[in-house]
Amino acid sequence: MRWKETARRLKERRAVRRTANVLLIGVVALAGAWLGIAMGAHVSTAVGPAEIGMSLRPSWGGQTVMDIRPLGTLRFDSHHGPIQLGLSLDGIHADVAQQLLESPRWAETLPGLIEADLQAGLRDLLIRATLFAVAGGLLAGLIVFRSWRRALWTGLGSLVAVALVAALSVLTFNPRSIAEPRYTGLLTGVPSLIGSAESIVTKFSEYRGQLAKLVTNVSQLYHAGTTLPVYSPDPNTLRVLHVSDIHLNPVAWNMIRSLKDQFKINVVLDTGDIADHGTKAENKFVEEIGKLGVPYVYVRGNHDSLATQRAVALQKNAIVLDGVEKTVEGLRIYGVGDPRFTPDKTVDVKSDAQPLVDLGHAHAERLTPAANSGKPATRKPAHAAAKPSSSPSSRSASASPSPSSSSPSPRSSTLTTTTTSTADKPAKKIPVDVVAVHDPTVGRAFSGAAPLVLAGHVHERSTEMLKSGTRLMIQGSTGGAGLRGLEHDEPTPIQASVLYFDRTTHRLQAWDDVTLGGLGEQWVQIQRHIEAEPGRTISQEPLATSSPTRQDDGTATPFKR
Repeated sequence: MRWKETARRLKERRAVRRTANVLLIGVVALAGAWLGIAMGAHVSTAVGPAEIGMSLRPSWGGQTVMDIRPLGTLRFDSHHGPIQLGLSLDGIHADVAQQLLESPRWAETLPGLIEADLQAGLRDLLIRATLFAVAGGLLAGLIVFRSWRRALWTGLGSLVAVALVAALSVLTFNPRSIAEPRYTGLLTGVPSLIGSAESIVTKFSEYRGQLAKLVTNVSQLYHAGTTLPVYSPDPNTLRVLHVSDIHLNPVAWNMIRSLKDQFKINVVLDTGDIADHGTKAENKFVEEIGKLGVPYVYVRGNHDSLATQRAVALQKNAIVLDGVEKTVEGLRIYGVGDPRFTPDKTVDVKSDAQPLVDLGHAHAERLTPAANSGKPATRKPAHAAAKPSSSPSSRSASASPSPSSSSPSPRSSTLTTTTTSTADKPAKKIPVDVVAVHDPTVGRAFSGAAPLVLAGHVHERSTEMLKSGTRLMIQGSTGGAGLRGLEHDEPTPIQASVLYFDRTTHRLQAWDDVTLGGLGEQWVQIQRHIEAEPGRTISQEPLATSSPTRQDDGTATPFKR
């Protein structure tokens, strides 16, 4: 019996040793493949007028990264898997670029040419990566095991690993990612590199055309030499810059002016908290509004007093909304100021969100989505808008407040509903394209009342599609939360968004989220998003009251001081 027990133990040891050898061979094969790809998986190929360097490197997140120095980088979520495709612009063939820019038929020939060039380059890159991965596996096997037999196994393991990664990348390939790049680099290079939102929307399904446009934009930049080309605005696109929660940060004005010039902004829309304490001394800060040269639509935030609102209304091009609709550049915008005034931490902020929800519902009952079917909307007659305040010192388009709410205590935290003309029910509802509020809790109550609701307040950017088809977009802080941005380990980033509207339907087509590093940081990132169904129908049927939080857990939107 002893010899049987000894034989069994020897078998177990051989099985363990065999398993360990297989695992070791696999680890060595992966390490060799990784080294081989890192050292040799790069080629240079002509793609249209550009000389593109292609490389592969291990990465958990996959994606494609295009390095366009000195302007920055473009990132595309092109695939998933442990490999990243890197593209670098090594140069531009000036003669080919000149012919491209002068040829009236470049749009017909360039997509096919670029697709063929890219396929040829990727094929060469894959072959080179495979050869170097196998060679790396063989070399690693020889170094570790000092055996040709095991080295051949490690080489085979490297080949299998490359095949699996390639299959995963092909299966998860997303051709639509070319329309939603993330840009990091110089702010002045953004519009020319990413291109026109209108053209991206109208050709969203044309993947080859998008590749052609990207290469053409890069060619135009380099052909211009040291001077960046002038960005030509699309006449069929209305550009709205959404800002919020500036909190007296003068850097915000620099960002707003830069974005206005680079993106050819038509309207700036501010969803509140331009001030910090709502004092008279802060009113001088808002004088920058009159220097922008474009309409500046504003709704009051919880850090803005009525004095702040009046100071904004006095500025040139300023349009203050508080319970009324105003047509700006053809876009019908309805705004509601925040009913609270909570200037500092000494004020006890009510946690009950129901008054905010009720306020939103009261205003939403007056509204109906304009151009609900996506067809052109008829212009609202001028006499349909509510009359502005009769105060000679205010040009805001707000309904006359009641005596009890016209002069609240500057430190009052009581939630008082702003009096509007809702008491006199209009015979016909007001058609609107956009609703602007400060608190997202109020914004969610407008579900079904408008295609788009803009908000701020929480200092964290997000967007969600409500059940009715209404999109709620919450802006971060364009002022980096003011001095509050220094309360955390990392400074609060400065954020704004460029919204692209169709001038005929007045529906949102796409938007660019712009993020600047906070205090002490020097970087900018732009990410483009495409509206999947711009002409979707907005449901106006009564719906169950949605929770004021994004997670629908019954708690209020967190309050940011």
